Parts: sequence; C-alpha cells; structure tokens
Amino acid sequence: MGLYINKGNAWFQAIRRTEYVDKSGLIAIVNNTLLTELRFTCVTRCRRFGKSMAAKMLAAYYDHSCDSRSLFSDLQIAGDASFEEHLNKYPVIYIDMTGLFMLHKEYDDVVKRIDKAVRDDVAAAYPQVPLLEDDDLMGLLLRIVYDTKKPFFLIIDEWDALLRECSLNKDLDAIALKKKDDFVNWLRRLFKDANASDAFVGVYMTGILPIKKYDTQSALNNFQEYSMVKPGGMGGFFGFTKDEVRMLAERHRMDFDELEKWYDGYQIGPQPSMFNPNSVMTALREEWCESYWGRTGATDAITGYINMNYDGLKDDIIQMLAGGRCKVDPIGFQNDLAEVHNRDDVLTVLIHLGYLSYDRRERECFVPNLEVSGELKNAVRDLKWKHVANALQQSERLLQATIACDEAAVACALEAAHSDDTSILSYNDENSLACVLSIAYYYARNDYHIHREYASGKGFADLVMIPRKNVSKPAIIIELKKDKDVKTAIDQIKERNYPQKVAEYTGDILLVGINYDTETKQHSCKIERWKK
Repeated sequence: MGLYINKGNAWFQAIRRTEYVDKSGLIAIVNNTLLTELRFTCVTRCRRFGKSMAAKMLAAYYDHSCDSRSLFSDLQIAGDASFEEHLNKYPVIYIDMTGLFMLHKEYDDVVKRIDKAVRDDVAAAYPQVPLLEDDDLMGLLLRIVYDTKKPFFLIIDEWDALLRECSLNKDLDAIALKKKDDFVNWLRRLFKDANASDAFVGVYMTGILPIKKYDTQSALNNFQEYSMVKPGGMGGFFGFTKDEVRMLAERHRMDFDELEKWYDGYQIGPQPSMFNPNSVMTALREEWCESYWGRTGATDAITGYINMNYDGLKDDIIQMLAGGRCKVDPIGFQNDLAEVHNRDDVLTVLIHLGYLSYDRRERECFVPNLEVSGELKNAVRDLKWKHVANALQQSERLLQATIACDEAAVACALEAAHSDDTSILSYNDENSLACVLSIAYYYARNDYHIHREYASGKGFADLVMIPRKNVSKPAIIIELKKDKDVKTAIDQIKERNYPQKVAEYTGDILLVGINYDTETKQHSCKIERWKK
C-alpha cells in the first residue's frame, strides 16, 4: 500500500463501521462508463455533500490490492449485473488534491512537486518498471500499463483546490497565475494525451466548481460533468433524500419535521428535495437540530461576493431571506472565483457553494433551509445592512408581540423592517409589501410554515403562518394596507373567508391588520382572535 496508489479499503471500512446510507448505486453508473469514451467523470458539489465519501467508496470497490466483497455484499450495487465484473480489478490511484496542494503550496513549482510525489509513489509499487530520468507521472503510467496490460482507475478528490486557492489571491500575481497555468498543463498532459485512454480504465474527479470554461476546458473537455446546476443522473447520490432522512429519524427517534426544517430544500436536478447529509448526521449524533454549517465554512466566504452589490443583488438577497425566489442565469459564469463580474455570477457562485438552491426548470434560486438562512442572516449582519439587520434582530420580539396581541409593539417593530432606502423594503409594489412582512417575521420560521400570497377563501392573504407540528401557537393571518383604515384589513380577512382554509390546519387563529400611512410614514395595527 502506498500514499497514493493501492490504498486498500480501510477508509471505506471505517465508513461502514459508522452509520452509512447506501449510495453504492453510484458504482453502477461509473461501471457503465469504464473503457468507453465516457470514462472521464467530474462530479462537483458544495462542501458537506458526501463527495469524499463517495470517492473512498469507489476506491475500495475498484482497488485490486484488497478484497472488498464483504463491504458491498449487503449494498445496492451487489445486485447489479456489473458488480462482479469490476470488483477489485484495477490498480487505483487516489489523490486528495487539497492535502497534497497544502503540503507544497508555498513552493513556486507546486505542480511539479505534486507530480513527483505521486510519480515516485507509483514507481515504488512497480519496481520492475524502471523510473526514467525524464519521466513525469503520465509517462510512467503509460509505460506501466504497456508492461502490465492493466490500466489505472484514477480518483482526484477536490480537483479544483489549487485553482480555487489561487483565485482567492486578490492580486492574482504572476506566481499565482503561473501555478494555475502549470496545473492546467498538468491536467492536459494527463487527460488530453493521445494515449490517455490507454492509461486509464476510468477517471473520477470531485470538486466544488465545475470545469472552467476557458483554460481548463480544453484540458478537460472529454469529461462528463455533473454539477449543482446540471447534476444529470447523479442527483440522488450526493445528499440525503426525504425517505433516507425519514428512516434515519425513526431509527434515532428524532423529529423528522425538525430535520426537514433545518437541512432540507436543495433541488438538485430531478431530485426535488435533498438534505445536507453532513448536518443531518451531526444532528443525529448530537440529538439536536441547529446550524452546523459554520463548523465547516466561514461566513466571510460569501460576504465578499454579496457586498459587490451588482445591480439588484441586495434586493435579491433580501427577497430570498424573506422566503422568495430570484431568476438567475448560471450559463455565463466562468467557473472561476476570480471571474465574478455581475449579479448572475454572484448568485451562481452561491449555488455552487451551497448557500442557494437552484430550480433548473424555472431558472430560479432560493435559500434552501433554516441552516443556510442563518448563515445569510449573519452575512447581512456583518455587511451592516442597517434596516435589514434591525428587522431580523427584532423579529423574535415582533412574533411575541403579535401572539400577545400587543398592537402598538407590532406597529413599532414593523418600522424597523420598512426602509425607503432599499427598494425591496419600500412598499413600492405587492411583492415589496410581502417581503417587508416576511423579513419582519423572519424568526417565526422556527415555529411556523410561512406562506406568502396564500390562496385562501376568496382570494390571497398577504402572509399566512401555520404552526409546525408539535408547536402550540396560534395560526396568524396578516393583511397589509396602504393609506387605509386599519379595520379595512381585518374586514377583508373576514369577508374573503381567509380563516376558513387555515382552520383546516390549526385551532386558534389571529387576524392581523396592518396599515402604512405614506404621509406620516407610520404603521398602525389591529389584532383580533378568530373564533370558529
């Protein structure tokens, strides 16, 4: 066993000894590509979505230096026709690019050192094939394959680590640019060499960003890509499905609704609802749902992008924090953190980093769940968006005041959410009305399902909040008016029978009418308890 070649199955043994959700169906998909023109696969997902775990599973399955049958015999792949054909049949090279790059990152010739480290390790495993003075990794691999007649299965985990690190160099100095160029040429040597298909039975790479559209595209244009934006048939193998989380919740006697509220919401291709797997498993271990995102990703990773505030970006972030959606065109993004030039680029970066989910059919992005929403809330606080930050900070008091029927306190709290300085919060149209309410009642999403423009009775209520399972609080129906008597809002709720529909879900209901006077810039509020 070497550092990079034929590492055996110890990693996957450790994974199987812990609680494992069967994602071995991925192996069947990769098996179908082996020794074909489709043998080069690149899967990109945000952190915490099981990329490395899947890579270790593949290494254990293909590695010819070990016997992994017992590790897979009870998994889905064991029933696939290709299982026996490829089980432990190939020499496997596994490169953790993050670790290898960090080991040599201070050196200008970092790529040469990476190549040498892997090359020397492979050479030690094949003493019968002499290492020539001018051998690089690819040259050695080709000579080994011609000697042994056994091509390699190559895994590169976090393939884009070097490119991402260099892109974060704000000045992009000559040294950083040279490292990027050297790395692109290294990839080109491995995968665009005329004999690349001879060297590899298959190649599997993971990363965060898809292949860059310029420099690396020519080096990797023979790869089949599966990303957060275009996941293809890989959607179900990264992240947890609802059925998988339900099974885990039952096993651990955890509240599925809580897990769903905190960690669900990623729409990855045909998969309508995927959970963050790392956060789910952490919550199960700790028997508590909260944000575990901050343990593996810093808020400042996104504040720089949000603070660019390209045309309309601030309004978009506020609208999504309020539970809305925004149109986005991810096609123009060059898949490079140093090439962010407009609003769509920023939103696309946030999709690839996992801070937003993407609905490919509607071409819209949105905040997936409470965990990520909390990280965006922290970013807004750090950016010092005064009115938004104040509204978010006061939202818990606003909910308490509403439930207590404290009309004056509700009117006062709404002043913090309304801002003529920010168009989305300035009551310009119906969307901004609903956005103000949703931001103001941000805290309520802990205990409520919140619906904007809720179809109820004979029309659409501005905001309806229905208690979550096991929450003993009243439902709330809110109607917002401009330059009207506040009683008008309450009367509309009653006349259009909004409570009738909501009553199907709950017992007590509060009717909340709010009016904004454009002349005095003041809010007024009236709250009534609705009785069946």
